[in-house]
Amino acid sequence: MELLADKQKRVIELIKALRQATKGMTEPASVSIVKEYGRDPFLVLVACILSLRTRDPVSLAASHRLFKHAKTPQKLLKVPISTVEKEIHSTGFYRQKAKQIHGICKALIERFDGKVPQTEKELSSIKGIGHKTAALVLAEGFRIPAMIVDTHVHRIANQLGLVHTKTPAQTHRELEKVVPKEYWIEFSRLVVRWGQNIRQPLSFKTTSAEIIKIAKEAKAKKNK
Repeated sequence: MELLADKQKRVIELIKALRQATKGMTEPASVSIVKEYGRDPFLVLVACILSLRTRDPVSLAASHRLFKHAKTPQKLLKVPISTVEKEIHSTGFYRQKAKQIHGICKALIERFDGKVPQTEKELSSIKGIGHKTAALVLAEGFRIPAMIVDTHVHRIANQLGLVHTKTPAQTHRELEKVVPKEYWIEFSRLVVRWGQNIRQPLSFKTTSAEIIKIAKEAKAKKNK
């Protein structure tokens, strides 16, 4: 059985490898939003809602269209819901997402003076904001250490043998033990980036060299 200290060493080795292996890969939508608009927790929050159950390129384009109308809870709440639906139609579940976004705007204005709260408890108390969304807003919107576990992180963490879990919630709890806190944001971001760009499966105790090799092979195939 692998000791916790050994897993933590392997995590740091993995992070170093992924820094190199993911260079030039498409970034997660949340990272692109921050680069485009600055570190605005509200925009990160809305973009995350749009990304649920859809691909990042689709949700990112929808975010740009919506943000042309408004970039604050107060202004976005004034945008007719029919307009919101039209701009985010491509993301799927657009009616539900439009209602969620308007509901979140209203809650932020009524309960938090129009500002996005900086704690997981407060964020999760708002209808429509789940654990993953709250963690992403804390990490990318505020730079507060948070472990973001989506389907990619859940799958890859298990493939690598870092955790042995059945649900993302279980994976989240275990990764907080295995990944040193100062690496939570970077680990999540790198693994999501890898998962979105590389489809080749990993095996238990995949080494740093193997990860870089897989990335180079995938890049070579893409360039053919």
